[in-house]
Amino acid sequence: MSTTFVAINPATGENLPGEFTESTEQEVDQACQRAAEAFPTYRKASGEVKAQLLERIADEIMALGPDLLQRAHEETALPLARLTGERGRTTGQLRLFAQYLREGSWVDARIDPALPDRQPLPRPDLRQMLIPLGPVGIFGASNFPLAFSVAGGDTASALAAGCPVVVKAHPAHPGTSAMVGQAIQKAVAACGLPEGVFSIVQGAGTAVGMAIVQHPLIKAVGFTGSFRGGKALYDAAVRRPEPIPVYAEMGSTNPVFFLPGIVKEKGPGLAKAYVDSVTLGVGQFCTNPGLAVIRQSEEGETFLAQARQAMTQAPPAPMLTQGIHRAYTSGLEKLSALPHMLETSRTETIVEGYAHGHPALLATTADAFIEHPELAEDVFGPSSVMILADTKEEMLTIARNLEGHLTATVHGTPEELADFADLLEILEQKVGRLLINGFPTGVEVSHAMNHGGPYPATTDVRSTSVGTNAIQRFARPICYQNYPDSLLPDALKVANPLQIWRLVDGEWQK
Repeated sequence: MSTTFVAINPATGENLPGEFTESTEQEVDQACQRAAEAFPTYRKASGEVKAQLLERIADEIMALGPDLLQRAHEETALPLARLTGERGRTTGQLRLFAQYLREGSWVDARIDPALPDRQPLPRPDLRQMLIPLGPVGIFGASNFPLAFSVAGGDTASALAAGCPVVVKAHPAHPGTSAMVGQAIQKAVAACGLPEGVFSIVQGAGTAVGMAIVQHPLIKAVGFTGSFRGGKALYDAAVRRPEPIPVYAEMGSTNPVFFLPGIVKEKGPGLAKAYVDSVTLGVGQFCTNPGLAVIRQSEEGETFLAQARQAMTQAPPAPMLTQGIHRAYTSGLEKLSALPHMLETSRTETIVEGYAHGHPALLATTADAFIEHPELAEDVFGPSSVMILADTKEEMLTIARNLEGHLTATVHGTPEELADFADLLEILEQKVGRLLINGFPTGVEVSHAMNHGGPYPATTDVRSTSVGTNAIQRFARPICYQNYPDSLLPDALKVANPLQIWRLVDGEWQK
């Protein structure tokens, strides 16, 4: 007997139209089998063919028109304007990968020509490049129903690498996921590619996702979500008879350090901008600053008061799901009850609506933070903990005690940034993106972006889930030794028919 579930409007708690069927283990197996059957064909598709697929996916998503945005709005309570921008981000990253594929140098071709007369031993002809891993399992995220979901960055980068994809839709927005999934399937068919290049499965529980991770034909996994969920998938993947990589982005509190000079110079504006970043999207970005550090001083106390005042004016809003709201409320209560918590400032506007997140700012001391490392745990929602440090050395000690994060930010004048060079050096070892005089919310989709970080922010510090470098997660190197030129991939042939950049005998050339 099939198990069904429905989507829930997080703003009202009401069930939305449409029933969704939980995919069975057999259906997951069929999706993985189809992906494996499609791989021999899709892995050899040219950069142009894959680029055309990604562009066609973008076109099909746009063709869904306002119906897609309306359904996403009903399933997430995210504003239509935000969703319109997210749709643009989704199609934009698909088109960026298409452009990247057409240029073609991403395969990192390396050629060491034969040296038959080298002494004491000759060197064989060696040619290396990246090739796709195989079928990939992708998990949609709750907080980005488009850009980190069915057609999000993980799917785009896996398809760009030449890997068929099996997507596990997020149960918080199954209708949105189904619409986008159908658009991708339509694009695959229009490009004349095997059906198994893309599949989507649904499920409200954990069984469907685990079935994907444990399937022997799946060769890698991409995930964006909670630490608990990402760690469970990672543990399952490494326990397989054939362990596979799991690229899990699991959240972060993204510490922000405010240095004394900049606080004195720009305090009121900085305090407001900090609170705006904390509460952006009801605090449901993985880059919201959940932690701040400031020097204890007259200016610091004024800054804290200004931030508290701004937080009391921040409006509550519906969170993505009732479960996320419960976890936020519970996490906030846990933090508030810790010893040495100086004060918790909450929004003055109280809304009794369904699953509304109420912004809050907590304050504590450097000693308390060092004694209670749980203060740095990610509480997904519109809250932040401000730590008051007496000295520069305490600020450095706080930085040294941080675990891995996606980002860290330092606000300071040019002079004090130079004086705090040791702080920047510490933070380089703690994060994947280091900002100066900005805020981490807002992740540019570009060639140079890195969206990752040391554990527990992610399971693999060497990778990014945003930007074109994400393609490397789903590829592996292979070396061809003494291969006949006629049998080599075009990227490695002597004539370089693709006209890509290659490292030939240690020098980059076309």
